[in-house]
Amino acid sequence: MAYTLWSANTAISLGTVVAAASQILPTGLVFKCTTAGTTGGTEPAFGTDVGSTVTDGTVVWTAISSVFEDLNSFAPDKIIELFEISFTSAVASVVGVSKYYFHAGLNEGFTANVVYNSNTYTAVPIKAEGFELTTQGSIPRPTITIANLSGIITTLLKLVNTAQHPTNPSQTAVFPGNDLGNSEVRRITTLRKYLDGQPDADVNARFPDQIFFIDRKVSETRDAVQFELVSKMDQQGKLIPKRQCISNICQWVYRSSECSYTGTNYFDINDQSVSGASNDVCGKRLTSCKARFGNNDPLPYGSFPSVGLVR
Repeated sequence: MAYTLWSANTAISLGTVVAAASQILPTGLVFKCTTAGTTGGTEPAFGTDVGSTVTDGTVVWTAISSVFEDLNSFAPDKIIELFEISFTSAVASVVGVSKYYFHAGLNEGFTANVVYNSNTYTAVPIKAEGFELTTQGSIPRPTITIANLSGIITTLLKLVNTAQHPTNPSQTAVFPGNDLGNSEVRRITTLRKYLDGQPDADVNARFPDQIFFIDRKVSETRDAVQFELVSKMDQQGKLIPKRQCISNICQWVYRSSECSYTGTNYFDINDQSVSGASNDVCGKRLTSCKARFGNNDPLPYGSFPSVGLVR
């Protein structure tokens, strides 16, 4: 799909396609003119979902996938799946690299390594399942099975699970049972024609990336290793929202940047005026905040006073 970068004060005809010039948007989105006109003086806040619209001067843009036309043709080009595993900083310090690039190598004419966005993706037999999204039920937990050619994955896991501490060699197994847990798995889907070296090579022409994290190793044999993946919202130990909604106890550290109080009026835990910073203690109540900032001024109160009032 041919497109240019958005520009200000430009006459746009119906069907023109542009990409955002200055905004960081989900990879794979471009914007098609559905109402002709002239663009405004500043770039609009383009939508982040396929089908969303935005008015720009007298132009109306509709977000579409950059591979939309190819998929709707009678003979769409071959779909290519690419995978990236990004290790946590601690694991990367052990294995010596921060990211692995690979693809299934099952597409006709691309059974060897491929290059995309200047990265070489190694051809490895891969089976990826469960990436489908639905509007019902729980968040998907896909699995990815990687061929254990020559024991490569087993060697990697052993290296991580038995690694010595970088500053204390006597301490072994810094990451026992880690099994690459919390490593990011990015699934990139594009078309063969957009790979590096092709006449229509384009790193932005792709479906929105799917991002998951390794939750656990399901199985390991001499032939293959299977991992179960989870979304960022489904990781063990993660709380959403990260802050608890407490109604009457401020969660900020007193006189921190969140609290922002730097005054020289001091109060005790009961909000009574005292002399000297040594006696200054915040009671963590809304009245404690008002005593310091005033009854009619904005309060940086780190809690949720209305929690429990709505039934």
